[in-house]
Amino acid sequence: MKMEYSIKKQLNVSYEEAIEKVKVALKEEGFGVLTEIDVKATLKKKMDIDFDKYLILGACNPSFAYQALQSEYEIGLFLPCNIIIYEIKGKTYISAIDPVITMKFVDNPKLGSIAKEVKTKLISVIHNV
Repeated sequence: MKMEYSIKKQLNVSYEEAIEKVKVALKEEGFGVLTEIDVKATLKKKMDIDFDKYLILGACNPSFAYQALQSEYEIGLFLPCNIIIYEIKGKTYISAIDPVITMKFVDNPKLGSIAKEVKTKLISVIHNV
């Protein structure tokens, strides 16, 4: 059985519109975008490979990040929360990492409640796009 590790949704908007809507929804939930990786452009530039439109956003909610760091100093290895927006055959998708699943890899019960709150916010982001 495959473990589900993401929160995913197909969108009824273009890839470009999805990017803007995701950024707005993240901001409304208290997240800032720290990193943007354009996978398509990077693969083309570095390896001359044509790939689908695919963007990785590294999003962070400073309050939750601080709480997590106070509970587990090395939790930065799991931060920020990655959200991907991609297009396959003209259909646009958004997917976010499920922080509850990723925090199960760390033996620290304090992180569970933080992860649940972050997951609720990420579900809201995806729902509002």
